[in-house]
Amino acid sequence: MLDLIEKLSKNIDNADNSKKLTGALQDFFIKNFKVTRFDIYIIDDKDKSIKDFSKDWVNPDCAGIDDKFQNIVTKLKSTKYITDYKDLLFFALTKSSKVIGFIKIEGGNSDNLIEFLQTAAFIISIKIQNILLAESMQKNIDFYELMRNIAKIIETQYELNYVVPLIGEMIDKFMPDYLIYIFIKNNSKMELIWPANCKDQSILDEVKKLQEGYDYSIVTNQKTGIFPLVNENTLLGCIAAKSMGAELKENDINYLEQLAKQSSSTINRAIVYAEILKHATLDALTGFYNRHQLEERIKQETSKAKRQKTPLCVIMTDIDFFKRVNDTYGHAAGDLVLKIVSKTIRSQLREYDIAGRYGGEEFALLLPNTRMEEAIMVAERLRKAIANKKVDFSKINPDKSNNTINITISSGIYEFKKTDNADDLLKKADKALYEAKESGRNKIVVNKDE
Repeated sequence: MLDLIEKLSKNIDNADNSKKLTGALQDFFIKNFKVTRFDIYIIDDKDKSIKDFSKDWVNPDCAGIDDKFQNIVTKLKSTKYITDYKDLLFFALTKSSKVIGFIKIEGGNSDNLIEFLQTAAFIISIKIQNILLAESMQKNIDFYELMRNIAKIIETQYELNYVVPLIGEMIDKFMPDYLIYIFIKNNSKMELIWPANCKDQSILDEVKKLQEGYDYSIVTNQKTGIFPLVNENTLLGCIAAKSMGAELKENDINYLEQLAKQSSSTINRAIVYAEILKHATLDALTGFYNRHQLEERIKQETSKAKRQKTPLCVIMTDIDFFKRVNDTYGHAAGDLVLKIVSKTIRSQLREYDIAGRYGGEEFALLLPNTRMEEAIMVAERLRKAIANKKVDFSKINPDKSNNTINITISSGIYEFKKTDNADDLLKKADKALYEAKESGRNKIVVNKDE
């Protein structure tokens, strides 16, 4: 027995998360006790939910438990194990005499298992508690990192249609058990900005009820929360969160409430910045024309090309997998990539060419007096120049082992035609850019618009 206990300890020693621990225990009990199935469940007294330790917080689909499940849990609180239910063994996991979960085993020799688990359950329980504590601590670390990143967005982005999806993606990644929606107030109506659609009518109905300064609300099924985005008593919008499993937990409500407050600040600053920057001309990070000024220059150049009957091309360029850089290395690293790419672009253009930051990691390059063949040469020269760059993040992230990456771009090219209007120029180049990204990236696609 002592040999088995020692072997068990070695098997689970390096298991640093719930899936690894469950897998290690399954292998151990299958090999040493010939069981056919081994599962671990954790009891959450706050919301009466049960966690399959290797999966998300949901009520487990336990074969053979059905309606008697709660009775089994109740019985485990008064006895260490149950063996008289459909050839299953349930063994309690405890912390200071309190049942925090249980093991469910199918098959094997019950007498030998029970004897072994009298000692082994304590070791397993301690390991589970350590993992739960580590996961809780990591969750808090991730939360404060998320709050910091939401606050930092505004340092480089000010377009609402870019800022809001970025916030949505961050929260969605942090809370994978929830469906996240972000609405922004447009005049008197709430407009869904992220994701593209919401088919849950109950959420849409709750959002309509929001009023100025309204506190968060939990919908009657206790699975959906509406968290207002409020700045200085002005309602900007809201974040809606719907649990895909059990009811909203107190910790998650607290997280969402604080995330809504931080998002409110960032979104409000984006709205203010956007208004101010309408009257500016340059993007602060790249030194290129900002979008508003770029659109003005497009009108001027297309009008000039028609009037003087001169050629005009545009290159729409997008940094490949830019979101992955932000997610892996942080937004400071993303800013460095934008600076390096914009500097490289400028070095490859003529003095009278026009470069603008169209939004996020996308750039528009206007090439006056340029035919398609010349524009392709410029785009290819630019693609190679950036592909040959190595970006070093060591000063930004000294703790990471791999701090040097290569970056690539995708480009779409279009030559202005006399039948086009100013809006057509970017739309048709953007269509080619989309094709370049969809067909492999790090390439150039021409929209000939035949």
